[in-house]
Amino acid sequence: MILIDGKETAGQIKLEIAGEVEDIITRGGKRPHLAAILVGNDPASETYVNFKVKDCEQVGFESTLIRFGEDASEAELLDKVAGLNRDTGIDGFIVQLPLPSHISEAKVIESIDPSKDVDGFHPVNAGRLLIGLPCFQSATPAGIIELIKRYNIPTSGKHCVVIGRSNIVGKPIAALMAQKREPGNATVTVCHSRTKNIKEMTLQADIIIAAMGQPGFLTEDMVPQDAVVIDVGTTRVKSDKTKSGFKLMGDVDFDAVATKCSYITPVPGGVGPMTRVSLLLNTLKAAKKEIYP
Repeated sequence: MILIDGKETAGQIKLEIAGEVEDIITRGGKRPHLAAILVGNDPASETYVNFKVKDCEQVGFESTLIRFGEDASEAELLDKVAGLNRDTGIDGFIVQLPLPSHISEAKVIESIDPSKDVDGFHPVNAGRLLIGLPCFQSATPAGIIELIKRYNIPTSGKHCVVIGRSNIVGKPIAALMAQKREPGNATVTVCHSRTKNIKEMTLQADIIIAAMGQPGFLTEDMVPQDAVVIDVGTTRVKSDKTKSGFKLMGDVDFDAVATKCSYITPVPGGVGPMTRVSLLLNTLKAAKKEIYP
């Protein structure tokens, strides 16, 4: 069994990005600039955004954090998005989700200029991903593909079972794994909460990507020998073994499943760090005008 170390891989990619930023500055270019909009005081969102600001510092990006209170109106937020769309100093920006219930996430996402949509959520980028055109890929699926690539895990002709159908992970990773390229060329089955025979499907899999958001959902009896298992789940569960009283748990029963795997990602330290570094890669591409010249 080989443990797929997302933390180490992300660290290596950060060094590569930092080197490229140095080259850009040396040649007289503009330092890449990522902005983030945070609405309200959701603790998880605060943590994620703070990590993103720190990541920018590490690779030499500029970063701007724009805060709104919980009671900010949809019109105020849309006005700020329109301003960032026009701001030539900002290469890419994100609106941290979830948003307060009185604001339409769909409306906000659709208002972002696709050429600055480094989260890859805009329908234009989602559509381009589906048909295989250059685009800003959603960060978690992009991170998974990068891990598969860097660990030289064969995907062509393999059966990949994706558990979960979210717009952020399940659907885009299914599309990427089915693309006519490497990594890709896999036969993809998408399962979800209404699938009646998930175990039957996973036992036929060469690669299982668990992204359902149910801690410990994938158990040993659901995994064939020598499978590749990618765990996207990150749920905080109570624990009497940590100072905080909580621990992060994935969708996979790691200790039981790991012994059967050829490759497996841990939680934490697997897909999570790759999600964050994928946002940096998208921002670098935006700064270089790689996707939308």
